[in-house]
Amino acid sequence: MYDLTKGMPSLTRKLIKGLPYYYVRHCQRVDGRPTIVKTTYLGSLERILQALDSAASPPLPHTAEVLEFGAIAALYDQAIQLGLVDLIDAQLPKRDQGLSVGQYLLLAALNRAAAPTSKAQLARWYQHTILTRLLPATAAQLSSQAFWNHMNRVEEADIVALETQLSQRLVRDLKLNLRTLVYDGTNFFTYISTRTPATLPARGHNKQKRGDLRQVNLGMLVSTDFHVPLFHKVYTGNLNDSTAFQTISQELCQRYRQLAQGCEHITLIFDKGNNSAEAFETLDQSPFHFIGSLVPTQHEDLLKIPLAQFELLSGERFAGCLAYRTRKVVFSHQRTVVVTYNEHLLDGQLQGINASLQKARRKLDELQTSLRRRHEGRVKGGQSPTVQTVSRRVDTILSGQFLKSLLRCEVAGGTVPTLTYRTDTAAFSRLVRTHLGKTILFTDNDTWTNEEIVAGYRAQSHIESAFRDMKNPHFLGWSPMFHWTDSKIRVHAFYCVLALTLTSLLQRALHQRGLDLSMARALELLSGIQEVLLLYPRQPGQAQPRTATCLSKMDPDQQDLLLKLDLDRYQRA
Repeated sequence: MYDLTKGMPSLTRKLIKGLPYYYVRHCQRVDGRPTIVKTTYLGSLERILQALDSAASPPLPHTAEVLEFGAIAALYDQAIQLGLVDLIDAQLPKRDQGLSVGQYLLLAALNRAAAPTSKAQLARWYQHTILTRLLPATAAQLSSQAFWNHMNRVEEADIVALETQLSQRLVRDLKLNLRTLVYDGTNFFTYISTRTPATLPARGHNKQKRGDLRQVNLGMLVSTDFHVPLFHKVYTGNLNDSTAFQTISQELCQRYRQLAQGCEHITLIFDKGNNSAEAFETLDQSPFHFIGSLVPTQHEDLLKIPLAQFELLSGERFAGCLAYRTRKVVFSHQRTVVVTYNEHLLDGQLQGINASLQKARRKLDELQTSLRRRHEGRVKGGQSPTVQTVSRRVDTILSGQFLKSLLRCEVAGGTVPTLTYRTDTAAFSRLVRTHLGKTILFTDNDTWTNEEIVAGYRAQSHIESAFRDMKNPHFLGWSPMFHWTDSKIRVHAFYCVLALTLTSLLQRALHQRGLDLSMARALELLSGIQEVLLLYPRQPGQAQPRTATCLSKMDPDQQDLLLKLDLDRYQRA
């Protein structure tokens, strides 16, 4: 045996066809005799000089490719842990070549979560993400036509079955807390023409104040454990929340039995907009307990109770909150009722009312000025105002909450009607004293403390947060939606809910690792982590050009996310 470290290298010149070529020879004594143990070919003098130049100034990359990494890797990892694709493909087995239904739905959910686009732009977005190697697909497979050809297989019954299996897996494997679940509904306006024969889009009261457009309603049940969706229902846009809840409550009770799995006490939390006698008849016959709220103006007797009879709630999170507890018949049954008074709620309501008053006064002033100018003859032509038209205009101006009781308006007849108004300060004082800052809660959890009831109802913030996220155009957005049939709208809703599921699970995973970030902030940080692929010019003798991969420069928060989520395993080798 020999050791090269003990030998002395020497440069050797050799002529081949009259041209000099150089070698490095390593000599070493073997068994007492000098022996050449290794020869390294260096090449011609020109090649040696070229190598020296390259070593002194290495070649620069001729191009770079930047791919979305952080958010995609984090959300994809949640889908893998959940076994999402396999679950979907078990329900809808693959038939054609290329991607499966589960892979298509995962792509759509990741797109919605990270950078919502139309299906026509899906392939373009995909090409700039690490999904090109995590989920390989051709441009043809990612066309809008190919996507919807596969989605045509997804029936409403399939969505129900998939969501049921998924929610059971979430409860079983992730041990979601089911003590309280939150239900609410919202709507999304669309640009679907009235001539389009779809039944789901319809005009109704739009929560984004787009009553001029057809809308689609969405009801959803989420956990208070990071608002993970467990149930959703798409229904027609002209159906109000309380009417829809009458039907949906029956489906919720069915879902309860599928989810419970040993959980003996599940409390359903919902807002007053879902109240109806029919819904409570269903709930009273179900295993669900509930916490809801009542319309304050329908229970004036409770609003008139003096604050001196209220008790201060204990705990820092209830600072400035008082409660009065009683029993009252609500929807045909004796219920525990808790009236709360919250100083922070009062301040917020006062700000809103004062802003509404200011806006209404400005519009009334403009209307007064317009009438006076016409009376003075400075405005001529057009349709002359009447008492009826002016009154209707006033009603529109005072359509906001409490405005008609706070602004006293009088329209008088004449050649040109006149308008006068005043602020009713006594009514304002009475409103502050009796109504503002108060919420009326009711429940069948008769043994719960006031603190438990209030804390349970506050869990509504989870679904409110989820709906706000789904209306964010930058991530988790329901829009853009370019679908014109009921079946496609249902599929669209399904992958939007899947996107919310993945982001909620991601936020939950971060919390478990000591990182309490909002969903928006987590996705913002992760989206800033890019994968950079450097491509170098091909050198003589290279079969393939050299490449190098790195991640974009990260701040400490991004580095922490990368480490805590172990995302570097998704980086290109």
